[in-house]
Amino acid sequence: MFEIVKAGGWVMIPIILCSIVAVAIIGERLWALQRKKVIPKHLVAQIWHWYSTGQLKEEQITQIRKSSPLGRVLAAGLSNMGHNRDVMKESIEEIGRHEVHELERYLNSLGTIAAITPLLGLFGTVIGMIKVFSVITTQGVGNPTVLSGGISEALITTAAGLSVAIPSLMFYRYLRGRVEELVVIMEGEAIKLVEVIHGERESDDPATKQTQRPAAAKPSLRPGGAGAGVKAGGAK
Repeated sequence: MFEIVKAGGWVMIPIILCSIVAVAIIGERLWALQRKKVIPKHLVAQIWHWYSTGQLKEEQITQIRKSSPLGRVLAAGLSNMGHNRDVMKESIEEIGRHEVHELERYLNSLGTIAAITPLLGLFGTVIGMIKVFSVITTQGVGNPTVLSGGISEALITTAAGLSVAIPSLMFYRYLRGRVEELVVIMEGEAIKLVEVIHGERESDDPATKQTQRPAAAKPSLRPGGAGAGVKAGGAK
């Protein structure tokens, strides 16, 4: 392996560094974006139980806030549940945008690695071909052994760049989709909370039942407000 890296020249160093960073980001985000860590089950139902029995105090709100990203979003609304629906919704959106930013942490860096490693490989290819033509200029084409060094450098760096870029791009897209899915669920849970607190869901099953009332503006955790919805970006 060391001989292959050595044959690829100095361009292999940034490619290897990119691969290490990519593996670290992928591992950290796969751990951080587990659904059970971001969206604990039955959290809204638990909040409704505390609220309906008069047990929802500042201590419980603090506990909810520390539990998960969804908990922090819901706790922002609970801290303002004494105000009207719009104030509660705006507080949820404000904290929600921050939490979405945290869920997307490091993904732009992973996308950048997926974009630049093929270019690094191409750069190594160009350097290798320059060496080949330099040898041809000075020694001709009579000795293939002399030419093989530059050719191998060109091919190795190209292969290395692609071997880092392909899985990086795959995981970038996968993790973007994971974030989008989690944000959609978080928005749904925030809507349930607002409607439960303001009496727009039936108390016996706040997670599923809704009364027939006109649709109101829904909390959006994305920049742009309630009309923006959730749209995770592509590679940047």
